[in-house]
Formats: sequence, structure tokens, C-alpha cells
Amino acid sequence: MKKLNSILLALASILTFNSCQDFLEVPAYGILTEDNLTGVKQIENEVISAYAAIGNDEINRPLSLWNYGNVRADDAYKGGNDQNDGDFLHFLEISSPSIGNQTWYTDVFWYRNYVAISRANLALRLLNNISESEMPNKKIRMAEMRFLRGHMHFIQKIVFKMVPYIDETMSAEDIANVSNVKYSNDELWQKIADDFQYAYENLPASQTEVGRANKYAAAAYLAKVYLYKAYRQDEMHNVISVDAADLQKVLDLTADVMTSPYRLENDFAYNFHPGEYENGPECLFAVQYSTDDGTTYGRLNMGNALTTPTPGGDFNKPSQDLVNAYKTSNGLPVFDTYNTTDYNEATDKTDPRLFHTVAIPGKPYKYTNVNYNQNQSRNPGMYGYYSSLKENVDPASEYYVKTGPWNANTKNNIVIRFADVLLMRAEALIETGNYAAALPLINQIRNRAKVSTGLIGFAATKMNIQTYQDGVNCTWNQEFARKALRWERRLEFAMEGSRFFDLVRWGIADSVMNAYYLSQAPKHSFIQGAQFTKNKNEYVPIPIQQINFSKGIYKQNYGF
Repeated sequence: MKKLNSILLALASILTFNSCQDFLEVPAYGILTEDNLTGVKQIENEVISAYAAIGNDEINRPLSLWNYGNVRADDAYKGGNDQNDGDFLHFLEISSPSIGNQTWYTDVFWYRNYVAISRANLALRLLNNISESEMPNKKIRMAEMRFLRGHMHFIQKIVFKMVPYIDETMSAEDIANVSNVKYSNDELWQKIADDFQYAYENLPASQTEVGRANKYAAAAYLAKVYLYKAYRQDEMHNVISVDAADLQKVLDLTADVMTSPYRLENDFAYNFHPGEYENGPECLFAVQYSTDDGTTYGRLNMGNALTTPTPGGDFNKPSQDLVNAYKTSNGLPVFDTYNTTDYNEATDKTDPRLFHTVAIPGKPYKYTNVNYNQNQSRNPGMYGYYSSLKENVDPASEYYVKTGPWNANTKNNIVIRFADVLLMRAEALIETGNYAAALPLINQIRNRAKVSTGLIGFAATKMNIQTYQDGVNCTWNQEFARKALRWERRLEFAMEGSRFFDLVRWGIADSVMNAYYLSQAPKHSFIQGAQFTKNKNEYVPIPIQQINFSKGIYKQNYGF
């Protein structure tokens, strides 16, 4: 798939949202049209173009969702120079009413996501017009495109909630007149699920080219969609019930993935290493990046460029709250009092995953012999000295690329990994009352964390993590199991862009975020006055440009 990224048909499939019919009737010289794209090779190139679109990341609006998933949650501070440096991110981190005024940020994010959807749809239209005798792998390629379309609609949905669902059967006029509330919340989830269901039924168990979606990636993603769908929300974003039928689908799908060749990496670190470690046994699907591919800098992961601890970067900084959450007592999380005092490496024991997730001054940076220096923090007085590790690479490695004033890398961005499958299954078991069966799944994750010390030997005396043992170190009832599961998700996926969406899915975003603000305000002036408004801040407002462009067909999210 690294090779596939060098073939880009960037303009061939950008969806036209306007109604300038006179202009559209005359093809411009040198512009590809659907009539030109008829041969198998050209269709295959359009499929590659659709894959490229999900990685067409941009420095201010990352598809890795560190802005919406980390900074908007209790996992990360905005970082950068000060509150005005990337002010939209500051508004996100304090749940400010000004979020709705910063549509330059959300509008382009919205647009770029629909460009990616349009590429998948163009490929599907082309595939619909060719026979299987001409293209024997037609159904596989169609399944790949529906996987990618589902992926991009999923991103849109968890950020904006009510969004227009666009498929390949819709004309430009249809698209111009479709409402973002055509489908109910549950119906929209089902439309996304239908795409992954088709992918699941028609993709092979493995692909010869690394980076293409396969059956197990589709099963895992479909399980994720049903897990989100299971938490039924009303118009005001309240979680009003948890649907057992949807949770059963999560159990069925995750059971299939657990019989696959996929498994946990032997060391947690390997998920976040570049080069030979990429696309490993835990990675079900990842956005592929590369270098030396004929482009100026390479097919780079530009969406994480601002997170490097460099001048002009140093955004997405792990919060003190997150660091404190890794503290352990007798090897277990300190659920209720973790924030009473801040982590002190001289006295506190911690979960090993802290040192894989957070760069700490005086400790080796990204498994090198070079220590992370506190001087690399641009504004430690405001945002502290910690820096984010998972998405970054060793600056001395070949995978680190300077692009003018920015520093990017070629490391893939994992979309879904096997650890998520285990914890999704554990969550479904807990919520359906079979919490005892969830215990060994969560302990698998903790056992892997326990042995993930090969590359962080410097922290050997500071770590202590143990598994849960019912009747020995805990009472494993449904309430405790739910608490343990939610804590485990935070520690396992911290800084991977998912924390905020978990809080919204569980219906606890307001309570968690307001408690976070209360604890952080005395330490950080930029958080003083922050307030998460329930029935509003669970989602980002629909960009006003999109509402205006739709001539009022799109409806604004509740609360805005």
C-alpha cells in the first residue's frame, strides 16, 4: 500500500456540490471525467485514489482526531505557544461557546471528509459499470470502497452527529437537496453499519497488498459501529438506553475477529514504532504513509505534525490528569483518588503504558538514548513539560521529515487494532450482564502492558501493574467491571484520538469534563471558567457555511 499511495488522482473525483450546470456541461481540457475512467487499470487507480483520500491529512485539521478526541477530553491540553496559538483548539479544550464561531476549522474538516467519501463513491459508480468477467475482483474492490466510505462517515458522525449520508447512487442534484436529518440518529448509524456489513461479507480474509481492508478489519469496524449505535441517544444527546441486540452483534463480530490471525503485539511499544513494526499482528487497519515515493517530501502523516515537541509545534500535550490516571496502588488503578496528588516518580508506582504514551523530561524520548529535554516545551508555565509520544518518531530516524517550518513523519496511523476488539467485546459482555466473561479479556490487556518493558527498562523500578483477581484484590461485580473497563480504555488508547467519543457514547461527558475542569482550574489559568454544557457540547456544531450552502436544508445540532 506504500506503493499505492504514489498514484493519486487528486482532482478526478472531487465531488461537485454546486449547480453550475452550464459550466459542467463542457468538460475542461485535461480534466478526467467518469466517461474517461472506464478501463480496469483506470478503475483500479480510482480505488487507490480513494485510499489516498483517507490519508490526505492536513496540519490544522487532522483525521487522526487528536484535536476532537484528546484535546477536547481530559487527556490533553491544547499546547502550542499560548491560548491564542490555534485558538479554536483552546475553545475545544474549555468547551467554549466560541466553538460555533470558528467554522474556518470545522468547515474545511467537513469538506475534506466528503471529498474522501466522493472518491469512494466515484470508484463505486465506475465499478458498477464494469462486469465481473472484465474485472474478476470487482466485488472485493466494491467492498473496499464501502469500507472506506463507512470509515469517513463514521468520523463525520462521531464529530458532528447528524450528517448527510452520501452514496454512489446520488446525483449532484440529489446531494444538493439531501438533509443532514434525513435519517434519525439510529438510522444513520445503520446506514454506516450497512457499508461495513457489505465489506464484511465480500472482503477476503487477507489481501496480498498491505494496507487494503480485509474481512477482519470490516468485522472489527462493524462491531465498533454497533457498539456506538447500542448507546441510544435522544435529540438532546442524552443516552436513554443500551440496546441488547446491538451488543449481541458486537459479541458475534468480535468472536469472529478473535479466531483470526490477529493478536496483541508482544510489546505495547510495537504498535507505535515506524518501519518494520508497521502493519503488525495487532493492526487491523491503518492509514498508510511513506517517503521517497516521487513526491516532494513523501506521503507524510501531516495531521500529527503540530504534535512534535518543536518550535511551532508542541500541541496535543498530555494532561496532568492523564498522567495521574496511570498511577497504581498494589498494581491496580487508583480510581477514586488518582487526582488527589500529582504523579511523583520518586514515590508513585505506575502502569508501564505511561512511559509509552507520555514523554517525560529526563527520560529517553521514543526508545532512544537521547533524553527528552524540558526546554522542548514551548510554554511550560501554561501547558507543563509533558509531550505526546505515540504518534511521533525518533527525530534522528529516517522516518522523521522536515517540511519547511514543520516536522512530519512517515509512520502509519492505526485506525483500529486488536486491543480494541478485546475491549469492545468486554464492554458488550459487561453491559449484557455477563461481566465475569469480561474479566479475562481486560486482564489480557493488562498482562500485555505488564510485559511491555523491553524498551523502557529505565522505568523498571517505577512500574507496578497487576491483573484483576475477583475476591482477592477486587470484587468483580457489574459496577466494578464497568469502571475497570472504562479506565482500561483510557489507559490503553490514551492520545489516540478516542477518549472524548467514549465519554459521549457512555453519556458521561458532562460529569467527567466538569470534574476535570474543577480539578485543573487551580493549576492552569487557561481552564479557569471552563464549563461543559450538557445537551450541547457533546458534538461540534454543523458549520454555518454548510448550512448556508444547503440553503437551510441542513439543521443545526441541538444546543447551538
